[in-house]
Amino acid sequence: MDFLSYLVSGISLGSVYALIALGYTMVYGIAKMLNFAHGDVIMLGAFVIYTISTTLGLPAIVGVLASIVICTIFGIVIEKVAYKPLRKASSLAVLITAIGVSYLLQNAALLIFGSDTKSFTSVVTLPTLKLFDGQLIISGETIATILVSVVIMVALTLFINKTKPGKAMLAVSEDKGAAQLMGINVNRTISLTFAIGSALAAVAGALLCSAYPALSPTTGAMPGIKAFTAAVFGGIGSIPGAMIGGILLGVIENLSKGYISSQLSDAIVFVVLIIVLLVKPTGILGKKIREKV
Repeated sequence: MDFLSYLVSGISLGSVYALIALGYTMVYGIAKMLNFAHGDVIMLGAFVIYTISTTLGLPAIVGVLASIVICTIFGIVIEKVAYKPLRKASSLAVLITAIGVSYLLQNAALLIFGSDTKSFTSVVTLPTLKLFDGQLIISGETIATILVSVVIMVALTLFINKTKPGKAMLAVSEDKGAAQLMGINVNRTISLTFAIGSALAAVAGALLCSAYPALSPTTGAMPGIKAFTAAVFGGIGSIPGAMIGGILLGVIENLSKGYISSQLSDAIVFVVLIIVLLVKPTGILGKKIREKV
C-alpha cells in the first residue's frame, strides 16, 4: 500500500511539473528560446493568490482568477521588454537575459513580501478520498492536480491542432519567415504563446502551494528547474512529451524519496535524465530535426 501511496503522490507532483513544463516546451517549440524566468512566474502567481485570499480575505477563486490574469499580463510584458529585442540575437544573450529576469522577479518579491516563508492556504475544496478501508488516502489537492493537468493538456492539444491561432503557432514553430509571408503575425503569435505559458504557470503555482503550503520568493526556482528537466526528458517542443516527462519525473522523485533517500532524490532524478538522453538525445517523444545546408 505504501507503493500506491508514493505512486499517487508522485503522479500529483509530476502533474504540477507537467503544467510548468508545458510553458517551457511551448515557448521553446515556437519561439526557440528558453524562458528560465518561467519558474518565478509561478511564485508571482502564488503571491497574488496569497495576497488576495489571505491578506484581503476574498474567496480563493477570486485569487486564482486574478493570478491567471496578472501572470498572463506579466508573461506578455516580459516577452515584449526582455525577449523581443533579442529575437535575432544569439541564444547565449537570450539565456543570460532570462536568468536576469528570473533574479529580478525573485528580488522584487523579496523587497515586497520579505524573506519569511508564508503559510499558504489551499485553494482546493475537494474532500479527501479514502480507499481500501482507509489504508490509501488521496488528498483533495492530489485529485484536483491530476484532473486539472489532464484537462489542460487535452484542451491545449485541441487548441493547437484545431484552432486558427493554434495552427499559426505550429506554422511559426516550423518556419517564422515562411509563416510571415503567409500573413501570420509572428510577434502576436509569440506573445500569445508567452501568455498561455504564464497562465499555466499561475495554475501550477496555485496547485503546488496548495499541496505544499509554504511560499517564499524562491518557491518557483527548483520546480522551474525540474519542470525544464521534465520538458527535456519528454522531448522539448512536444506537448504530450512534457506531460509524460513531468509525470515520470514526479514518480521517480517520490519513489526515490520513499525507498532510497529523500536527500538523494534530486540527484537520482537527474541521473535518470542523463541516462535517457544518452540513449535517446531528443527525449522520449522528441523528434530529430534535420537542418538544411
